[in-house]
Amino acid sequence: MAALTATAPARPRKLLASRKTRVGILYALPVVVYLLVLFVYPIFSTLLLSLKNTDGSLTLHWYADALTGVNLSVLFTTLRISAETAVLSLVFGFVLAQAISRLKPLWAGLAMLVVVVPHFVSALVRTYGWIIMLGDKGLVNETLAWAPGAPFQLLYNELGVVIGTTSMMLPYTVLLLYGVMRGVDRRLLAAAASMGAGRVTIFRRVYLPLVGPGLASAGLLSFILSLGYYITPALMGGPNQTMIATLINQQVTKENQWNGAAAQGVILLVLTLAGLLLVKAVSSLGASRKKRNAS
Repeated sequence: MAALTATAPARPRKLLASRKTRVGILYALPVVVYLLVLFVYPIFSTLLLSLKNTDGSLTLHWYADALTGVNLSVLFTTLRISAETAVLSLVFGFVLAQAISRLKPLWAGLAMLVVVVPHFVSALVRTYGWIIMLGDKGLVNETLAWAPGAPFQLLYNELGVVIGTTSMMLPYTVLLLYGVMRGVDRRLLAAAASMGAGRVTIFRRVYLPLVGPGLASAGLLSFILSLGYYITPALMGGPNQTMIATLINQQVTKENQWNGAAAQGVILLVLTLAGLLLVKAVSSLGASRKKRNAS
Protein backbone atom coordinates (compact mmCIF):
# COMPACT_ATOMS: atom_id res chain seq x y z
CA MET A 1 0.00 0.00 0.00
CA ALA A 2 2.82 2.41 0.83
CA ALA A 3 4.43 1.74 -2.56
CA LEU A 4 1.13 2.38 -4.34
CA THR A 5 0.55 5.69 -2.56
CA ALA A 6 4.13 6.79 -3.33
CA THR A 7 3.82 6.12 -7.05
CA ALA A 8 0.27 7.46 -7.40
CA PRO A 9 1.18 11.18 -7.53
CA ALA A 10 4.07 10.46 -9.91
CA ARG A 11 1.79 9.48 -12.80
CA PRO A 12 -0.28 12.71 -12.85
CA ARG A 13 2.95 14.71 -12.72
CA LYS A 14 4.29 12.84 -15.76
CA LEU A 15 1.01 13.39 -17.61
CA LEU A 16 1.10 17.10 -16.76
CA ALA A 17 4.71 17.37 -17.92
CA SER A 18 3.95 15.62 -21.22
CA ARG A 19 0.93 17.87 -21.75
CA LYS A 20 3.06 20.97 -21.18
CA THR A 21 5.58 19.62 -23.67
CA ARG A 22 2.90 19.12 -26.31
CA VAL A 23 1.50 22.60 -25.71
CA GLY A 24 5.01 24.08 -25.94
CA ILE A 25 5.63 22.28 -29.23
CA LEU A 26 2.25 23.48 -30.54
CA TYR A 27 3.11 27.10 -29.71
CA ALA A 28 6.64 26.80 -31.10
CA LEU A 29 5.55 25.20 -34.38
CA PRO A 30 4.48 28.48 -36.11
CA VAL A 31 7.75 30.11 -35.14
CA VAL A 32 9.76 27.17 -36.49
CA VAL A 33 7.79 27.19 -39.76
CA TYR A 34 8.26 30.96 -40.03
CA LEU A 35 12.03 30.65 -39.60
CA LEU A 36 12.28 27.73 -42.03
CA VAL A 37 10.27 29.44 -44.76
CA LEU A 38 11.59 33.00 -44.48
CA PHE A 39 15.19 32.44 -43.29
CA VAL A 40 16.53 28.92 -43.69
CA TYR A 41 15.04 28.19 -47.11
CA PRO A 42 16.18 31.47 -48.78
CA ILE A 43 19.70 31.13 -47.38
CA PHE A 44 19.96 27.48 -48.39
CA SER A 45 18.58 28.27 -51.87
CA THR A 46 21.07 31.09 -52.33
CA LEU A 47 23.93 28.88 -51.23
CA LEU A 48 22.83 26.12 -53.60
CA LEU A 49 22.44 28.60 -56.47
CA SER A 50 25.96 29.93 -55.89
CA LEU A 51 27.34 26.39 -56.24
CA LYS A 52 25.48 25.52 -59.45
CA ASN A 53 26.91 25.79 -62.93
CA THR A 54 24.81 26.72 -65.93
CA ASP A 55 24.45 23.03 -66.80
CA GLY A 56 23.34 22.16 -63.25
CA SER A 57 26.62 20.66 -62.03
CA LEU A 58 28.31 21.79 -58.83
CA THR A 59 31.15 24.28 -59.15
CA LEU A 60 33.13 26.92 -57.25
CA HIS A 61 33.53 29.04 -60.37
CA TRP A 62 31.26 31.80 -59.14
CA TYR A 63 33.22 32.22 -55.91
CA ALA A 64 36.49 32.31 -57.84
CA ASP A 65 34.97 34.95 -60.10
CA ALA A 66 33.72 36.94 -57.10
CA LEU A 67 37.21 37.02 -55.57
CA THR A 68 39.14 38.08 -58.68
CA GLY A 69 39.38 41.11 -60.95
CA VAL A 70 36.77 43.85 -60.76
CA ASN A 71 34.62 41.92 -58.30
CA LEU A 72 37.49 41.71 -55.82
CA SER A 73 38.09 45.44 -56.26
CA VAL A 74 34.42 46.07 -55.45
CA LEU A 75 34.75 43.92 -52.32
CA PHE A 76 37.78 45.91 -51.16
CA THR A 77 35.94 49.17 -51.89
CA THR A 78 33.01 47.95 -49.79
CA LEU A 79 35.29 47.04 -46.89
CA ARG A 80 37.15 50.36 -47.11
CA ILE A 81 34.03 52.55 -47.22
CA SER A 82 32.42 50.52 -44.43
CA ALA A 83 35.54 50.95 -42.27
CA GLU A 84 35.66 54.71 -42.95
CA THR A 85 31.97 54.98 -42.10
CA ALA A 86 32.47 53.05 -38.86
CA VAL A 87 35.39 55.25 -37.77
CA LEU A 88 33.58 58.53 -38.51
CA SER A 89 30.38 57.27 -36.87
CA LEU A 90 32.40 56.44 -33.76
CA VAL A 91 34.09 59.83 -33.66
CA PHE A 92 30.94 61.91 -34.10
CA GLY A 93 28.80 59.47 -32.14
CA PHE A 94 31.20 59.50 -29.20
CA VAL A 95 31.21 63.30 -28.99
CA LEU A 96 27.43 63.52 -29.34
CA ALA A 97 26.65 60.69 -26.90
CA GLN A 98 29.13 62.09 -24.39
CA ALA A 99 27.46 65.51 -24.54
CA ILE A 100 23.97 64.03 -24.20
CA SER A 101 24.96 61.74 -21.31
CA ARG A 102 25.98 64.80 -19.29
CA LEU A 103 22.56 66.45 -19.64
CA LYS A 104 19.72 66.15 -17.17
CA PRO A 105 17.29 63.30 -17.96
CA LEU A 106 14.62 65.59 -19.46
CA TRP A 107 17.03 67.38 -21.80
CA ALA A 108 18.83 64.14 -22.59
CA GLY A 109 15.52 62.56 -23.65
CA LEU A 110 14.75 65.53 -25.93
CA ALA A 111 18.24 65.39 -27.43
CA MET A 112 17.88 61.66 -28.11
CA LEU A 113 14.58 62.37 -29.86
CA VAL A 114 16.39 64.79 -32.17
CA VAL A 115 18.93 62.05 -32.93
CA VAL A 116 16.48 59.18 -33.36
CA VAL A 117 13.48 60.80 -35.13
CA PRO A 118 15.33 61.36 -38.46
CA HIS A 119 16.03 57.63 -38.47
CA PHE A 120 12.32 57.01 -39.03
CA VAL A 121 12.37 59.08 -42.21
CA SER A 122 12.90 57.03 -45.38
CA ALA A 123 16.57 56.49 -46.24
CA LEU A 124 15.77 57.51 -49.82
CA VAL A 125 14.37 60.86 -48.67
CA ARG A 126 17.37 61.51 -46.43
CA THR A 127 19.77 60.60 -49.23
CA TYR A 128 18.12 63.05 -51.63
CA GLY A 129 18.29 65.65 -48.86
CA TRP A 130 22.07 65.17 -48.71
CA ILE A 131 22.28 65.37 -52.52
CA ILE A 132 20.51 68.74 -52.43
CA MET A 133 22.74 70.01 -49.59
CA LEU A 134 26.03 68.85 -51.10
CA GLY A 135 25.38 69.83 -54.72
CA ASP A 136 27.25 72.63 -56.50
CA LYS A 137 24.38 75.01 -55.68
CA GLY A 138 23.59 73.39 -52.37
CA LEU A 139 23.71 74.82 -48.86
CA VAL A 140 27.26 73.64 -48.12
CA ASN A 141 28.84 75.06 -51.27
CA GLU A 142 26.83 78.28 -51.03
CA THR A 143 28.04 78.73 -47.45
CA LEU A 144 31.66 78.04 -48.48
CA ALA A 145 31.50 80.15 -51.64
CA TRP A 146 34.22 82.45 -50.23
CA ALA A 147 36.72 79.61 -49.83
CA PRO A 148 39.39 79.01 -52.52
CA GLY A 149 38.46 76.17 -54.87
CA ALA A 150 34.70 76.52 -54.37
CA PRO A 151 32.40 74.93 -55.39
CA PHE A 152 33.75 71.70 -53.93
CA GLN A 153 33.00 68.32 -55.45
CA LEU A 154 31.10 66.66 -52.61
CA LEU A 155 28.97 64.26 -54.65
CA TYR A 156 29.56 61.19 -56.81
CA ASN A 157 32.85 60.37 -55.11
CA GLU A 158 33.97 58.53 -51.99
CA LEU A 159 33.62 61.62 -49.82
CA GLY A 160 29.93 61.93 -50.70
CA VAL A 161 29.31 58.22 -50.05
CA VAL A 162 31.02 58.34 -46.65
CA ILE A 163 29.12 61.48 -45.63
CA GLY A 164 25.82 59.84 -46.56
CA THR A 165 26.50 56.47 -44.96
CA THR A 166 27.88 58.08 -41.80
CA SER A 167 24.68 60.09 -41.38
CA MET A 168 22.69 56.86 -41.72
CA MET A 169 24.77 54.96 -39.17
CA LEU A 170 25.08 57.78 -36.63
CA PRO A 171 21.77 57.14 -34.79
CA TYR A 172 22.75 53.51 -34.12
CA THR A 173 26.13 54.57 -32.77
CA VAL A 174 24.70 57.30 -30.54
CA LEU A 175 22.04 54.98 -29.12
CA LEU A 176 24.59 52.30 -28.22
CA LEU A 177 27.15 54.70 -26.78
CA TYR A 178 24.57 56.70 -24.84
CA GLY A 179 23.39 53.57 -23.04
CA VAL A 180 26.98 52.59 -22.20
CA MET A 181 27.94 56.08 -21.02
CA ARG A 182 24.84 56.39 -18.85
CA GLY A 183 25.88 53.18 -17.11
CA VAL A 184 29.32 54.47 -16.12
CA ASP A 185 29.62 55.02 -12.38
CA ARG A 186 30.68 58.66 -12.05
CA ARG A 187 32.00 57.96 -8.56
CA LEU A 188 34.92 56.14 -10.15
CA LEU A 189 35.87 59.28 -12.06
CA ALA A 190 35.49 61.39 -8.92
CA ALA A 191 37.65 58.94 -6.96
CA ALA A 192 40.38 59.12 -9.60
CA ALA A 193 40.24 62.93 -9.53
CA SER A 194 40.44 62.98 -5.73
CA MET A 195 43.68 60.96 -5.96
CA GLY A 196 45.30 63.58 -8.17
CA ALA A 197 44.67 62.16 -11.65
CA GLY A 198 44.30 64.69 -14.44
CA ARG A 199 41.51 64.76 -17.00
CA VAL A 200 43.57 63.02 -19.64
CA THR A 201 44.63 60.30 -17.22
CA ILE A 202 41.06 59.80 -15.98
CA PHE A 203 39.81 59.53 -19.55
CA ARG A 204 42.57 57.16 -20.64
CA ARG A 205 42.87 54.97 -17.53
CA VAL A 206 39.31 54.95 -16.13
CA TYR A 207 36.64 56.18 -18.55
CA LEU A 208 37.89 54.70 -21.81
CA PRO A 209 38.26 51.12 -20.46
CA LEU A 210 34.69 51.32 -19.12
CA VAL A 211 33.17 52.43 -22.43
CA GLY A 212 35.66 50.54 -24.61
CA PRO A 213 33.47 47.45 -25.23
CA GLY A 214 30.57 49.74 -26.16
CA LEU A 215 32.81 51.61 -28.60
CA ALA A 216 33.92 48.35 -30.21
CA SER A 217 30.34 47.07 -30.48
CA ALA A 218 29.08 50.35 -31.98
CA GLY A 219 31.94 50.46 -34.50
CA LEU A 220 31.41 46.84 -35.54
CA LEU A 221 27.65 47.38 -35.87
CA SER A 222 28.18 50.42 -38.12
CA PHE A 223 30.67 48.42 -40.18
CA ILE A 224 28.28 45.46 -40.56
CA LEU A 225 25.32 47.64 -41.55
CA SER A 226 27.44 49.54 -44.07
CA LEU A 227 28.56 46.33 -45.78
CA GLY A 228 25.14 45.68 -47.28
CA TYR A 229 24.01 49.28 -47.73
CA TYR A 230 22.61 50.02 -51.16
CA ILE A 231 20.59 53.25 -51.53
CA THR A 232 23.10 55.89 -50.41
CA PRO A 233 26.21 54.52 -52.20
CA ALA A 234 24.18 53.98 -55.38
CA LEU A 235 22.86 57.56 -55.42
CA MET A 236 25.80 59.51 -53.97
CA GLY A 237 28.73 57.53 -55.38
CA GLY A 238 30.37 57.22 -58.76
CA PRO A 239 31.64 54.22 -60.76
CA ASN A 240 34.70 53.92 -58.50
CA GLN A 241 32.49 53.68 -55.41
CA THR A 242 30.47 50.67 -56.51
CA MET A 243 29.74 48.54 -53.45
CA ILE A 244 28.85 44.88 -53.27
CA ALA A 245 25.09 45.48 -52.88
CA THR A 246 25.10 47.62 -56.03
CA LEU A 247 27.10 44.95 -57.85
CA ILE A 248 24.57 42.27 -56.87
CA ASN A 249 21.75 44.46 -58.17
CA GLN A 250 23.56 44.98 -61.48
CA GLN A 251 24.23 41.27 -61.90
CA VAL A 252 20.57 40.41 -61.33
CA THR A 253 18.79 43.22 -63.19
CA LYS A 254 21.18 43.96 -66.06
CA GLU A 255 23.26 40.82 -66.62
CA ASN A 256 20.73 38.19 -65.49
CA GLN A 257 23.61 36.50 -63.67
CA TRP A 258 21.86 34.97 -60.66
CA ASN A 259 24.63 32.50 -59.84
CA GLY A 260 27.29 35.19 -59.55
CA ALA A 261 24.93 37.40 -57.54
CA ALA A 262 24.22 34.47 -55.20
CA ALA A 263 27.96 33.95 -54.63
CA GLN A 264 28.37 37.65 -53.85
CA GLY A 265 25.44 37.42 -51.44
CA VAL A 266 26.94 34.42 -49.64
CA ILE A 267 30.27 36.25 -49.27
CA LEU A 268 28.42 39.26 -47.86
CA LEU A 269 26.52 36.96 -45.48
CA VAL A 270 29.78 35.38 -44.26
CA LEU A 271 31.31 38.81 -43.63
CA THR A 272 28.18 39.88 -41.73
CA LEU A 273 28.17 36.73 -39.59
CA ALA A 274 31.86 37.21 -38.80
CA GLY A 275 31.14 40.76 -37.70
CA LEU A 276 28.23 39.64 -35.53
CA LEU A 277 30.42 37.03 -33.86
CA LEU A 278 32.95 39.76 -33.12
CA VAL A 279 30.19 41.92 -31.61
CA LYS A 280 29.11 39.02 -29.42
CA ALA A 281 32.68 38.35 -28.32
CA VAL A 282 33.24 42.02 -27.47
CA SER A 283 29.95 42.19 -25.55
CA SER A 284 30.87 39.08 -23.56
CA LEU A 285 34.27 40.59 -22.80
CA GLY A 286 32.64 43.80 -21.60
CA ALA A 287 30.18 41.91 -19.40
CA SER A 288 32.95 39.86 -17.78
CA ARG A 289 34.99 43.02 -17.20
CA LYS A 290 32.00 44.66 -15.48
CA LYS A 291 31.60 41.64 -13.22
CA ARG A 292 35.29 41.77 -12.27
CA ASN A 293 35.01 45.49 -11.50
CA ALA A 294 31.86 44.94 -9.45
CA SER A 295 33.53 42.20 -7.42
